Amino acid sequence: MAHTNESVVSEFVLLGLSNSWELQLFFFAIFSLVYVTSVLGNIMIIVIISSDSHLNSPMYFLLSNLSFIDICQSNFATPKMLVDFLVEHKTISFEGCMAQIFLLHSFVGSEMMLLVAMAYDRFIAICKPLYYSTIMNRRLCIIFVFISWAVGILHSVSHLAFTVDLPFCGPNEVDSFFCDLPLVIELACMDTYEMEIMTLTNSGLISLGCFLALIISYTIILITVRRRSSSGSSKALSTLTAHITVVILFFGPCIYFYIWPFSRLSVDKFLSVFYTVCTPLLNPIIYSLRNEDVKSAMRKLRNRHVNSWKN
Repeated sequence: MAHTNESVVSEFVLLGLSNSWELQLFFFAIFSLVYVTSVLGNIMIIVIISSDSHLNSPMYFLLSNLSFIDICQSNFATPKMLVDFLVEHKTISFEGCMAQIFLLHSFVGSEMMLLVAMAYDRFIAICKPLYYSTIMNRRLCIIFVFISWAVGILHSVSHLAFTVDLPFCGPNEVDSFFCDLPLVIELACMDTYEMEIMTLTNSGLISLGCFLALIISYTIILITVRRRSSSGSSKALSTLTAHITVVILFFGPCIYFYIWPFSRLSVDKFLSVFYTVCTPLLNPIIYSLRNEDVKSAMRKLRNRHVNSWKN
């Protein structure tokens, strides 16, 4: 019998973060603020970069695309989580659940590859500055963005192709606020050991591969920067610090989940919140606070609007 004929589960129940009504209202207030700030912050970065000719460089082109991915990631599960804080029965359709799995892995896979592209951009800018404008042209940047989305979507499809045909014939409670792939796989009415290994291998290879590439790139860059002693090197170090901070905060929870994806602890649920809700906020906070070019462009944009209001 085909697996699809055995699937009788039409919806999943999301257990959420807490059963306490007071705590859910508190979470609603906090995460609503984080969500709105994250979306507006990333939109602001895209607007600033597109409106300032001084930010017309490969690094900021890639950064604006990173902000776009973060906006997408903010919207795949957070709005439903906020609504679920206010309702008693937290359910999601089978199709909606599969869509969440597809979107999450697409966005995460794309962001991983884009962070590698940004590291390559910094490597060329600092280690081979004379060839920077020749190598990092607009065509290559567009190719990097295309590859990042293609890898993210293929990574996601490879997960979904096996998950969508699993037989779900009874248990349907997901102990999270969204359809987390390992938790959904565990609900299948079959031995899922091979699926778990496949999921671990697929996700582990892309996350660890990208992380190692980033570590090697930034190590070489930092060694190069340390050998120089100039104001340009100081600015480069400041930019690198922002990049490395984003990488660590992004890959930390990611690698944790992929190394221990099927043995869940109580802290995992809150790490999931950080990963899906708070991570998209890192981009505008870190880049706007640490990057002088972005801060300068923000001031010019603000002054331009203030002057237009006065006139």
